[in-house]
Amino acid sequence: MPKNKGKGGKNRRRGKNEGEMKRELIFKEDGQEYAQVLRMLGNGRLDAQCFDGVNRLCHIRGKLRKKVWINQGDIILLGLRDFQDAKADVILKYTSDEARSLKAFGELPDNARINESDILQGEEEGGGTEVLFDVDDI
Repeated sequence: MPKNKGKGGKNRRRGKNEGEMKRELIFKEDGQEYAQVLRMLGNGRLDAQCFDGVNRLCHIRGKLRKKVWINQGDIILLGLRDFQDAKADVILKYTSDEARSLKAFGELPDNARINESDILQGEEEGGGTEVLFDVDDI
């Protein structure tokens, strides 16, 4: 049986999650756009609604994969591609506090819904129209 020569297993290599440090707010530059995640597609890809009005297929770059978990409804920063307008790359995920700050600075439009993961839930379930009637009317 082989001897363990290392200093620990998989959990040691992962490191300790010492809380999220306060980082500087990063604004978009040329060739970048803010977006909101519509749905996760799997295989490191997602569908995002950019705030310039275009739906784009996005690829989560390797630095963020398995380290930063992106969910439906999150505000993200995309790097736009020069050669493919319908595709983009995820550069950064904003926390809900950072997204609120971006909205306060006027970077995000007023209709952007922050911290609401059920953006498409009501739309996918058939509109959510309720019909009320009395039993006496029947």
